Amino acid sequence: MCHPLRLGIIGAGQISQGAAKEINEDSRASVVAIADPSPERLEALADTIGAGLRFASGEELIAADGIDAVYVAVPNIFHARLAKLALEAGKHVILDKPFAMNLAEAQEVAAAATASGRVLMLGMNQRFKPSAQLMRARVAAGQFGEVYHAKACWRRRAGIPRIGSWFTQKGISGGGGLLDIGVHMLDMTLYILDNFKPLSVSGATYTKLGNQGLGSGGWGMSEVDPNAVFDVDDFATALIKLEGGVSVALDASWALHQAQANTDEVQVFGSKAGGLANAGEIYRFAEDGGYQVLQGGEKNNLPPTVSGNRFSNFIGACLGEHPSEVSVEQALAVQAIIDAIYESSASGRDVAIKI
Repeated sequence: MCHPLRLGIIGAGQISQGAAKEINEDSRASVVAIADPSPERLEALADTIGAGLRFASGEELIAADGIDAVYVAVPNIFHARLAKLALEAGKHVILDKPFAMNLAEAQEVAAAATASGRVLMLGMNQRFKPSAQLMRARVAAGQFGEVYHAKACWRRRAGIPRIGSWFTQKGISGGGGLLDIGVHMLDMTLYILDNFKPLSVSGATYTKLGNQGLGSGGWGMSEVDPNAVFDVDDFATALIKLEGGVSVALDASWALHQAQANTDEVQVFGSKAGGLANAGEIYRFAEDGGYQVLQGGEKNNLPPTVSGNRFSNFIGACLGEHPSEVSVEQALAVQAIIDAIYESSASGRDVAIKI
């Protein structure tokens, strides 16, 4: 490809502001098109980044010439349909999380990617953080011994993306905090463990603060319906069992009574040591019989394919420089676990997973 990869962004919301900047900072790519049904959002983003092609719908952008790849950043209910259309039109796709409203939809998108031969990648940005990369490397190097358990959490005290927006309406979003931020910590944890083989899930979801009008945050640019019913989870918890006897405990909250405004971390427990990913700490018994709490340590020399951000990795995959760091199989496993958490919560029983 002699020209930079030409990307179109479907959805001019808040997440796309930073995405456009990251894409344009990569010399191998350029955002050339924006689509959004809101003229105000559309013009504001397109003017900021200088995108010449402007469309009122994702379908129009997908049908247009001069676009090699698309970033789909719209309400969850539209993820699968737009991703499939783009792949069938011969365009590469980076899809904002979650993959889809459910596993069946996600599998349809995966099949479309296989048939098209184009790159399909989920934008799981947390796994690209240096802290996640370093912890993954430490686990792979055996510094923790046999890792048998991990605890992952992203708990906000008041971080609902504006009550009354599409985020808080189940018919459009499919779910609440679990699908919005819980999916990030789940993906990051499985990536650190290098284990995307779930066996079973026991989960519970709750709606306790958002339905009282409590815990709304400032995220998002979407319209707010003051009459909309808050019918998604503002807290979710799960115990996930993986192949190899490994377990993962997951907490995700948009709104929860706690001292900290925000807590996000992945902790691993191994036979030789334990540690915190984001804090960069290692805990282990010392040779003199004491106990060590180590901070920092070796620098993380990231391989070039995963340094930077999700968009640089996607661009390289589209150009044939390397495989996508977020495989479709991994993304399907994460979606299967999410589905199972909701199913377990509804039934009150453990749910076996077969993908």
